[in-house]
Amino acid sequence: MRAVGTVHRDYKISSIDPRLYGSFVEHLGRAVYTGIYEPEHPTADANGMRQDVIDLVRELDVPVVRYPGGNFVSAYNWEDGIGPKEDRPVRLDLAWHTSESNQVGIHEFADWAKAANTEMMLAVNLGSRGLDEARAFLEYVNHPGGSYWSDLRRKNGREEPWNVKLWCLGNEMDGPWQIGQKTAEEYGRVAFETAKAMRAFDKSIELVVCGSSSPKMPTYPAWEATVLDYTYDSVDYISLHMYFENHAGDTAAYLAQNARLDDYIETIASVIRVTKAKKRSKKDVYISFDEWNVWYHSNEADRKVLEGRDGWPHAPELLEDIYNFEDVLQVGCILNTFIRRADVVKVGCLAQLVNVIAPIMTVPGGPAWRQTTYYPYLFASRYGRGTSYQLSIDCPSYKTDFAEAVPYLDVSAVESDTDGALTLFIVNRHETDAITLDVALEGFGDRKVIMDKLIAGHALKAVNGPDKQTVEPVDGSGVSVGEGRLKAEIAPLSYRMIRLGQ
Repeated sequence: MRAVGTVHRDYKISSIDPRLYGSFVEHLGRAVYTGIYEPEHPTADANGMRQDVIDLVRELDVPVVRYPGGNFVSAYNWEDGIGPKEDRPVRLDLAWHTSESNQVGIHEFADWAKAANTEMMLAVNLGSRGLDEARAFLEYVNHPGGSYWSDLRRKNGREEPWNVKLWCLGNEMDGPWQIGQKTAEEYGRVAFETAKAMRAFDKSIELVVCGSSSPKMPTYPAWEATVLDYTYDSVDYISLHMYFENHAGDTAAYLAQNARLDDYIETIASVIRVTKAKKRSKKDVYISFDEWNVWYHSNEADRKVLEGRDGWPHAPELLEDIYNFEDVLQVGCILNTFIRRADVVKVGCLAQLVNVIAPIMTVPGGPAWRQTTYYPYLFASRYGRGTSYQLSIDCPSYKTDFAEAVPYLDVSAVESDTDGALTLFIVNRHETDAITLDVALEGFGDRKVIMDKLIAGHALKAVNGPDKQTVEPVDGSGVSVGEGRLKAEIAPLSYRMIRLGQ
């Protein structure tokens, strides 16, 4: 089987916003408590944060982390997480049917973000609360001093403002599971007024308005059209969320699901274009894909807590999917889609970062370890920054019940804005056949292979654990580069990253 393609220096898609490779930490399950925060852990720093987790996050080079939710934020009082820890209230979290101790709030998370070398992306509660609480939170976080909320921050130990630039106007406000669910009209109005108030404080902040919780929502895509009609000139991004599952055990269909992702992105990109034209606006609004991941392995195990049959536990095991080799290929395909749509998708948040449907897992009192999906995320984050290129590939394809022609090879191409290397991210979806890839490199000059990483040859259900890393990358081989062409044999069911330097 053979795939022939071309990547041309003149056919650029877009520069890639580094925040495309962001992530997410919600007060959910063990994401915070025994995830990033465990004061009794042997590696805990002076703030009670696990240094072993910080080291893994720094290795991923995560540019931005969304916080504190997620569903959690829609009934969250941010003031509960400030001041002396012994005075903070325990609250019942209706979103996940758990207890929240509030031992971690904005101060602790900000200190963690600095240690992890990442920026904060904060969400305000537009479910049970509204405009006034949102502007107070913004003032507390970003005002230097001389006002009630900024002086309270200083009293609580933080003299300088954090100057957070990226803010989410609520979360999944169309979802019936949401505390304070709203119609598109109701949400559009409150989002517009909140955006107006926040911009009155600081016109330079960037605002994310809620789009559909998923393309399966009955209101999609009318929701986006209505919400943008209210908010278009007041916001910078509209959020999209999508999760991927394989309950049916159909590998071919599972690995084709980024075709649905591409349709979702294009539909909302079209809504954005129509709204811009309708309003005769000079402003561009982009997509913040601030929740995405594989999520299905833990569904059955979560029911006891989510249905309230376990009382109100604090930081129980929830959404702790253990990812397998098949999920490596899926995450690789998703990231390739975002790279190819970097013209409209500017922010992305892998949901989530630690323990909760996450690439990093922890054992309380024990080690932190890398899930299988850690590696495609690592490679994209570290080597997928720069300029995205069109890559024309003539490749055999297959059909599913939702896509007519799914190419067996899924490929994206990025030229680095630091070292100038051209990186190809490649997934072979074929279950039995290797594919010979032959790509013409037009206008890129003489190149040589400077890195070749491969994840292949594992059973689809192979997983990693705290004691054994079964699925991890190895060095690839057999790539030839000469006379303006790259040739490589891409193994069946494999993820591969090839970097070409000068």
